[in-house]
Amino acid sequence: MRIDVVEESDGGAGAELEALVAEGFERIDRLAEAHVQWGLGTADRWGLDQRTGLITWTFPDRTAVAAAQILATWSPRGESWMWSWANGSILPGLSRDARAVRDWAGARGHAALTTPTLDADAGAAAALAALAVRVTRAAGFYRGPGDRSHTIITFGPVTLTGPDGATSTRTVEVG
Repeated sequence: MRIDVVEESDGGAGAELEALVAEGFERIDRLAEAHVQWGLGTADRWGLDQRTGLITWTFPDRTAVAAAQILATWSPRGESWMWSWANGSILPGLSRDARAVRDWAGARGHAALTTPTLDADAGAAAALAALAVRVTRAAGFYRGPGDRSHTIITFGPVTLTGPDGATSTRTVEVG
């Protein structure tokens, strides 16, 4: 999928982005396959504590917790994408991955990807997320639903805690 928000002067740079977006979509698919095994996408509720940097998914019989980063927030109604490093309501410690994408884009001349907000319909938002997941080589990806916007999140190893307090940790590596 083309990221139309990027104005390229060099066709090679556009081709690089297209390849990375495609790799990002593939990575997201592989991550989803791996994380569905512990229940990603089926939790009763989720929450992210900015003070601890932990995302928690709650199920009837267990919880799943992982260290998280916020890439961006995306508003479907406004068709806008805001990188977490530009969002004053997100603590700086949770925007490390987003800053890495910004720095990567700046070093490669993708100026549009270094701007705080972008016009982004659903397709462009998905492509931006895929690019960010690929650039950061994230081990987990979650699009947290909200009333007005979605929070685009990456996460690391997941610790599952059962009703008896027993824990196990799932680490996913997809290359």
